[in-house]
Amino acid sequence: MMSARHPIAAVLSLVALIGSTGPASAQNTGEIFTCVDRTGKRHTSDRPIAACIDREQEVRGATGTVRKVLPPSYTREERAAIEARQRAEEEEKARIAEERRRERALLLRYPNQAAHDRERAEVLSQIDDVIAAVQRREDNLKAQRKEIETELEFYQADPSKAPAWLKRKQDDNAAQFEVQKRFLDTQLREKQRINARFDEELARLRQLWGPSAAGAVSPASGAAGR
Repeated sequence: MMSARHPIAAVLSLVALIGSTGPASAQNTGEIFTCVDRTGKRHTSDRPIAACIDREQEVRGATGTVRKVLPPSYTREERAAIEARQRAEEEEKARIAEERRRERALLLRYPNQAAHDRERAEVLSQIDDVIAAVQRREDNLKAQRKEIETELEFYQADPSKAPAWLKRKQDDNAAQFEVQKRFLDTQLREKQRINARFDEELARLRQLWGPSAAGAVSPASGAAGR
């Protein structure tokens, strides 16, 4: 009976030996975990430190050199907040990069205020040509309306006797005049919008050009705003 129990005892002894040497071998790697917790207290341990789970922990070797850094362990909400902050930072970097790109494009397009004023004048000149054409059309319609009114004077006593074609001509004249008036208002607002855009660009360009251009106003710039 004694000889039958010897193999079992040997196996149990081996299991016990493995169980006792396993953790010891893990702890004998020479790694030292260090961190400073939220209260400012420094911790040192041979395993990850629970008090610093929310912050980085340095893993040092036997010589004291940092082998690696353990990142913090975050909750799902904390990770979401960190990712949102990182996205916001990336978006801000992209916005700044785009702004710098536009500034470089502005400087290439307008190396000085004379170039900027020249383009403003050209764009406004096109709008002024359209406005002048609309105003000429309005003058023609006014003259036409006066002719219609002169013809309608013959029917003052009984306007119902005025011919249908003359009434249609009067209605058509009024409708066209209203269309021209709305179109003219649109062009005047467009002129204001263009001037505002060039003013905004000029303010930014003066910063980019530097102090030498800050107080310079060309004649074309002053005339464009009137």
